[in-house]
This record gives sequence, C-alpha cells and structure tokens, in this order.
Amino acid sequence: MKNTVFLNCAKVDFDNQLDHSSLKSVTNITTYKESSQEEVLERSNGQNIIITKELPLDRELIKKLPPSVELICEAGTGYNNIDLAAAREKNISVCNIPAYSSEAVAQLAITFLLSLSSSLAKQQVMLSQGNYDNFNKHLMVKHFEVNKKTLGVIGAGNIARQVIAAARALGMNVLVNSRSQKTWNDPQIQSASLEELLKESDFVTIHCPLTPETKHLINKEKLELMKNTAFIINTARGAIINEGDLIEALKKKRIAGAALDVQDPEPPKPDNPLFFMDNVILTPHIGWKCFESRQRLIDLLAENIRCFTEGKPINVVS
Repeated sequence: MKNTVFLNCAKVDFDNQLDHSSLKSVTNITTYKESSQEEVLERSNGQNIIITKELPLDRELIKKLPPSVELICEAGTGYNNIDLAAAREKNISVCNIPAYSSEAVAQLAITFLLSLSSSLAKQQVMLSQGNYDNFNKHLMVKHFEVNKKTLGVIGAGNIARQVIAAARALGMNVLVNSRSQKTWNDPQIQSASLEELLKESDFVTIHCPLTPETKHLINKEKLELMKNTAFIINTARGAIINEGDLIEALKKKRIAGAALDVQDPEPPKPDNPLFFMDNVILTPHIGWKCFESRQRLIDLLAENIRCFTEGKPINVVS
C-alpha cells in the first residue's frame, strides 16, 4: 500500500462523524486536523499521496515537496488552490473529486431562490427584532411566484444541470451560458450569451469553476445589465463576483438582492457590509457540507487513490 497523508482532515470531518474505513482499506493513511504551510513539508516526508481540502499549495511549496510525493488529491471539486503547472514540473499528478456534492449544492441554490422570492430571511429578521407587522398589518415584504420567471444559469456542469431540472419542475424558463453551447431538448431551456442572460433573467445563479477567465466575471459592468428586480445567487466561488462592485450595486438597489454561500475572501471580515444588508442572504460555504456529501467525498477519495495505485488514475486535472 502507498502512504497517504490527509493534511487538513478537520476541514471535511469537522464533527468526527465520518467513516474512514474506505480510505484505510486502500492506503496507509495518516491524518492531521490541520497543517500550516511549514508543517505541509514536514508531514509530506515519506508520503506518496497528499490529500488536501482547499489548502493553498503554491509553486514554491510544491517545488519543495519530497520526491516521494506522486499524487496530490484535492478533497473537492475546485482545485484553484493548487499550482498545476508546478505539480506537472515535479511529475506530480493532481486529481479532484467532481460531483460529490452536486445534489446538496443544487438544493441550496434552489433554497436560496425560493427564500428570495418569499423574502423569507427578511421576515425572520423582522421577527427577531420584535416586528410583527407581517402578522398585524398587510404583508410588508415582497412575495411572488417563481413559475414563468426566468432563471439564468452560468455554467452547465453537474450542479447546473440539477438546478435546471429543479427550476423546470417549478415552471421556470431557463437561460444557460456555458463555454460550449449545448442543445437542450426542452424549448423552455435556451442557450444564451452572458449579456443576454443577465438582461433577461429574474434570478441569476452561478455554477462555473473559478479560473483566470472567470475571476470577477460578474463586475460593475455586468451587474448594470441586470434588472433592478433581479437577484443573484452564488454557490460556486466567491471571486467569480467582484465583491466590491456587488456591494455597491446592492447599496444602490441596482439589483434586488443576493444570496451568497461563498465570499471573497472566506471568511468575510467582521465589518463586511454584506453582513448588515437586509437584501442579502449569507451562509458560510455550507453547500458541500451535508453529512451525506462529506461521506461520499471520503469514499470517492478512496476510489481515486485505489485507481491511482492500480495504475489507472481517474479525475486527473493536472
């Protein structure tokens, strides 16, 4: 068996509820709750495989990894934290875990959509403040159906497709923007340019990876294309949106609101204006953190390692 070190296991198994038997069956594994940059090198000695979860591995660190390291396995879908070019130069393979949390993230995006349409978060804040006007007077908040509204979906991967299916079940029209124009069998789903999508959508939800091309994809210029009644949802990566531009648009009511499971940086600073806006829903990057998703992640890590050990690597991104 190859030797494996999980450098920041607590990022995944933060409640000590996960079953690690699948990993133990395919590799000699050592786990650490967390590791500093200095500890990464020390703990990689004698290891063939490194598992990380969103742990930054830049060029300088990868160059210093011991020659025993053959594989870096990112315990998640996004791998923007790893310098792939540096890994290739060291002949280190990099793999990820696609689709392990597709259901959970898609469900969160739809939860955001329905919450925004019913002003659910705002109503709960009113109650916490002792404001019962929604009970004692007429309804004081916006509340509308989502059927026949238009959902703009940026990306067309596993999560996006599940969001699209749920939106169609709710009777929504869907516009999709992706790198490769797809053909849809449903006439209520149409491919669109990003500009068209932003102009026409009542809700915009982001499901593309963070790359140099998508960083700050949504900026002041793009936000100004949106309807002032429209909402934006981000369960992908915080830096896909220029956060400063978004805050300005929200303050000026240029758009109606936002629901963000991801921010830039994470966690946000305590004085971040997003914390104090009544037209914003914030969650602490919980989309992937369901128990079922995290257990699936552990088991898929084991499958990645098993296939790599057998000389048939899967999910290679390097």
